Amino acid sequence: MIEIEFRKVGKSFVDRQTAQARAAVTNVNLSIKSGEVVSIIGPSGCGKSTLLNMGAGLYLPTEGEVFVGGERVTKPVRKVAFMLQKDLLMPWRNIRANVTLGLEIDGIREAERRRIADELLAKCHLKGFEEHYPYQLSGGMRQRAALARTLAVDPQVLLLDEPFSALDAQTKMVLQQDLAKMLYEKKKTALFITHDLVEAIALSDRLLVMSERPGTIVEEIVVDLPFRDNPLERRKLPEIGPLQGRLMELLKVGKETAELH
Repeated sequence: MIEIEFRKVGKSFVDRQTAQARAAVTNVNLSIKSGEVVSIIGPSGCGKSTLLNMGAGLYLPTEGEVFVGGERVTKPVRKVAFMLQKDLLMPWRNIRANVTLGLEIDGIREAERRRIADELLAKCHLKGFEEHYPYQLSGGMRQRAALARTLAVDPQVLLLDEPFSALDAQTKMVLQQDLAKMLYEKKKTALFITHDLVEAIALSDRLLVMSERPGTIVEEIVVDLPFRDNPLERRKLPEIGPLQGRLMELLKVGKETAELH
């Protein structure tokens, strides 16, 4: 089953100074199957985050259509959960209360909210910190709490916009491991943005490379490697180096490649 799909999608924004429309992305076609993890890489400003915003229904495309679960996106989608670079935890709520926020909005009973939150916090290595507040946790711990909050609402599709880019290398790899395991176990569908090429390879089933602005997909690479649920092991595979080299080559010539399509 196709969980999220972009059909000939383009998005333009009006420049406030010139009052002219400028294209952020153009002619984007992609589809992601249930349980698949796909990463998008590309130069800064090529429209990666714009695609995620359209997938969540926060922006509507100027051209084309976006579908989630077979339904056309015309407004914010409850089946989609967003995780960003910043944890955006509410400082006045403890960690459990932050994780249960979406469940409260959905009207889930308190006992069930607590059960779901505590189960996810344990999986995210935050057992014992349920009553702590965000200021009492490290950056990595707060991002784990943000991951638990994202998964708590049991989304159909996860949109992840560089969620680990602000973390140190060691913490990043630990969180990659947690994320990969949970996505695999829960068979979740995810669209992931990162500038870290090895991170993209380690976490993904497929890689999509975008051109410079206005962004469009110039190449798709299938990551036919084991250990998608264990990125620490996948990182050790000899195939990682050639894949990373190919991505570096594509990013260097992305503009020229786009002009040939």
